[in-house]
Amino acid sequence: MKPVFLINCKAYEQGIGDNAVKIAKAAERVAREEKIDIIISVQPADIRMVSETVKIPVFAQHVDPVAPGSHTGHVLPESVKGAGAKGSLISHAERRLDFKTIENTIKRCKEIGLVTVVCAPNVKYAKKITSFGPDYVAYEDPVLIGSGKSISQTKPDSVKRFVKEVKKINPKTIPLCGAGVSTGKDAESSLKLGTSGVLVASAVVKADDPYRVIKEIAGGLR
Repeated sequence: MKPVFLINCKAYEQGIGDNAVKIAKAAERVAREEKIDIIISVQPADIRMVSETVKIPVFAQHVDPVAPGSHTGHVLPESVKGAGAKGSLISHAERRLDFKTIENTIKRCKEIGLVTVVCAPNVKYAKKITSFGPDYVAYEDPVLIGSGKSISQTKPDSVKRFVKEVKKINPKTIPLCGAGVSTGKDAESSLKLGTSGVLVASAVVKADDPYRVIKEIAGGLR
């Protein structure tokens, strides 16, 4: 399996609208050059525009565990899929959900064929959500998010333990590493610790030259 590189555009000004398209195009170029899988997660309003512009997978940043019906203001999984999303982040540190909601959201996504990436702030949390059968679990210590200090460099033993627990509970769930990943060395370290890829946000989205940063991180994964 190729390493996975997931870029989360969050709600940064540099990662919405036309800027999201620019980052997606840069990511698609690197994916082709480095022969790795790159995914971009964008705001709901940008999913259709980005997915119609690039061939790399586009993910939602959040969906709600609701079915079509009277759910004004909720993010319907069918809606993001119809706009071109292939999957969704679930319970990011900036949109944390309780365990029951996470479980129900994973079920709803599975029903319609959306890939699920659930974020975990610690190993104990990761063990619980892995039991729900997500496609990916991304280990992100909230303290390190956006800090420029990679969890793979600062807490390697914790990452190893995370990978071990995820694989023990559900061998089909793929472990990813996030929080502070910003260089090729960070990405390479993540793979050496047993993860299958990285989740990156500000290091790419807020960069003066996103292509250069994507290229460097992808080089570490390759």
